[in-house]
Amino acid sequence: MLAAMSSAALRPSSQATAVSRDRGDACPGTLRLHAADDGALARVRIPGGVLTVRQAEVLADAAQRLGDGDIHLTSRGNVQLRGLADGCGAELAALLTGAGLLPSRGHERVRNIVASPLSGLDGRGLRDVRPWLSALDDALCASEAARALSGRFLFALDDGRGDMAGLEADVTVRAAADGGARLALGSAGQALHVSAEDAPRAALVAAEAFLAEALLEAERASGTRAWRVAELALADDELTAAAGRRLTAEGIGHERRARETGRTDGPPPGAAGDALSVHVPLGRLTASQWRELTRTATGELRLTPWRGVVLPTPGTTAAGRTEALARLEAVGLVTDPASPWLRVGACIGRPGCAKSRADVRADATATLDAVGTARHRSGLPLYWSGCERRCGHPRGERIDVVAAPQGGYRLSVVAPGHDEARAVALDAPSRLAAVLATLTPRPPEPEPEPYDDREQ
Repeated sequence: MLAAMSSAALRPSSQATAVSRDRGDACPGTLRLHAADDGALARVRIPGGVLTVRQAEVLADAAQRLGDGDIHLTSRGNVQLRGLADGCGAELAALLTGAGLLPSRGHERVRNIVASPLSGLDGRGLRDVRPWLSALDDALCASEAARALSGRFLFALDDGRGDMAGLEADVTVRAAADGGARLALGSAGQALHVSAEDAPRAALVAAEAFLAEALLEAERASGTRAWRVAELALADDELTAAAGRRLTAEGIGHERRARETGRTDGPPPGAAGDALSVHVPLGRLTASQWRELTRTATGELRLTPWRGVVLPTPGTTAAGRTEALARLEAVGLVTDPASPWLRVGACIGRPGCAKSRADVRADATATLDAVGTARHRSGLPLYWSGCERRCGHPRGERIDVVAAPQGGYRLSVVAPGHDEARAVALDAPSRLAAVLATLTPRPPEPEPEPYDDREQ
């Protein structure tokens, strides 16, 4: 139930709670399950979100026989199985191994790769990144050094459209207009231009450069170790230089180039080239929804970092795509690009998480109509969290709706021009639209144009 609360100053929501480094990386996988309030949780890495229909069927079977029956999508295009029974780890691992979803036990938590989900399907990208995806995953699984990467370290493969730009990946490879690729680490303003053929290997070499620098820092800091590029004391551009030296040592040619920017947007629901795209409300797929997806898919499914699914449909007529979208909508999947569900997300909340203060998914659903009618000018996504950890929140600008210790929720805007979060009253779903209007982000003050003495 949404409860009222008075306004109060809060800490900016962009300041995440620091992660303790006095223990090893506890990020869950398929061999290391996490104990949640609703049972054990397994996180299955799906590089690039790509699943064959057979693999999708195996995941559904595992969810139904061993877990709560649902498929839960993550913000990295991976899958979580929840409500797993005690002692099912060996059976789950055997199922996933047989389906090719566990190619290396020593690397199962480091296969974190996101990729442009419409690559090769809608004619918009500069290059189909699927060959890069396969090559990088193979290289990761063959690298002994890569086993030391954190389960949170992220690779991104962008086909040139810029859709991976805002996902805060540690290593990003983006197709370039000249046929090559630009490799960037963290938020560095400089990138390393490499050949398309060398791009997957260069990405792994860049990750190994990060590991070397993280180890040096850990030795200086008595064991405290960075898990992600953003956590390094070393500046991103210095890390880029270190990666360049490694590339030279490996015989990989490269040049320093300016990094290209882009906007992170998931594929809108509907037909897109030789594919269909749907959004999954709150990232939770029931057995019937999963069956309809696998029935519609032609060979494979592509899970997206925006909790959606892209279904390649080469050779399907326009009438066939329309019929397929109608079937998908009938089972509760979002096929309308104007749906308010595209702007609403939530962590698992109660009863699945002991730290959550509220059933955030029920409250998010109850206020969906208010979100749809608000049409606030920002268009920012709303993310509901049961506590300040904000697990699974989208990257970049958003509106945070966080359950408060004393009941109710606190709203804050993560966007330029908003340096302070505010607590507001949310005593009923009908009040949400009015509250959103008060949280419309102000545009940042324009900066003066820099003087460029190179152009006279």
